[in-house]
Amino acid sequence: MRIAIDARKLHDYGIGTYVRNILKQLALQDRTNEYVLICRPDHCAMARDLGPNFTAVPDASRPYSVAEQFSVPLDLRRHKVDLLHEPHYVLPPFVPCRAVVTIHDCIHLRFPQYLPHRKLAHAYARMFLWTATHQAERIITVSETSKRDILQYFRIPPDKIEVIYNGIDDRFWTRPTDDEMERVRERYQLTGQFLLYAGNIKPHKNLERLIEAFHQLRREGFDDLKLLIIGDEISKYATLRRTVHRYKLHQHVRFFGFVPDHTLAALYRLAAVFVFPSLYEGFGLPPLEAMASGTPVVTSNVSSMPEVTGDAALLIDPYDAEAIAAGIKTVLTDDSLRVGLRERGFKRAREFSWSRSAERVRAIYDEVGSR
Repeated sequence: MRIAIDARKLHDYGIGTYVRNILKQLALQDRTNEYVLICRPDHCAMARDLGPNFTAVPDASRPYSVAEQFSVPLDLRRHKVDLLHEPHYVLPPFVPCRAVVTIHDCIHLRFPQYLPHRKLAHAYARMFLWTATHQAERIITVSETSKRDILQYFRIPPDKIEVIYNGIDDRFWTRPTDDEMERVRERYQLTGQFLLYAGNIKPHKNLERLIEAFHQLRREGFDDLKLLIIGDEISKYATLRRTVHRYKLHQHVRFFGFVPDHTLAALYRLAAVFVFPSLYEGFGLPPLEAMASGTPVVTSNVSSMPEVTGDAALLIDPYDAEAIAAGIKTVLTDDSLRVGLRERGFKRAREFSWSRSAERVRAIYDEVGSR
């Protein structure tokens, strides 16, 4: 088959991680099918490194734009594609071939209040999710929680949806050298214990309550504790900085933008606790990355987080800042709990593999292609 994969979000957080790892594993596992990667023009060089059966097609249309509704189908026609895999929910209605779509979550429908241009964005998301769920031959999603959400909003047969968990990148299993760890400490001036959050910083990630919980911890005597928040587009969310200044924490809360993979791997290992109080996740990869790095995790007891983390994380009510603070305090002060979370975290993280995920994605391609 000639299979097209929309890779225009290759370097995004979230979906970009999914695309990069699925492509990496397909390149290792499959030399039979031909792959056509629809890329941003400045990302096309990546395709040449994957293998001789990968071809890059530059497409300058932006995701979620009107232009992509016409440019992507045209790309597919020009390259005589048999099957399209859209790794996010926007499936152009005029694609000239069979399609598989990955829907990671239904956050735009569950939390429309967090969308810019709320009414317009909500209508857009609902329209294209409806198109994707009805037009695609198969739907891949990343958790049973997301599958239930999709079935709640759209009347489609349950067996049309395949749950394929995400995996963990190999880099988080390899401990950086002592010299690398020390360089990260020095560069970011990490002289004491710190809490770590990594991910995007959209409102549903619940970082304002995390900052409030951190403030409570400092009032309870954790004076030397710092909070590091890693996430892109921090300038778009001025409310976070306002929350920091409201509690006079500007010397104790630090915002980092994008950090390289090797730096993130070191920060996971240096953190005392990884905290992920999100209100909604289709999957939630960062807690598993922290577990693979040997860091105890405090995360939400809602959405997919209990499903993904199992018994390897301390679960808290993300709507209650006091509960978040109490959970962090328990992990910081209970040595036996911290050791138990670390051991169970390693075991749990081993259950998630991008290699197995890609094998199951390939099986979906074969199933749809053989119809």
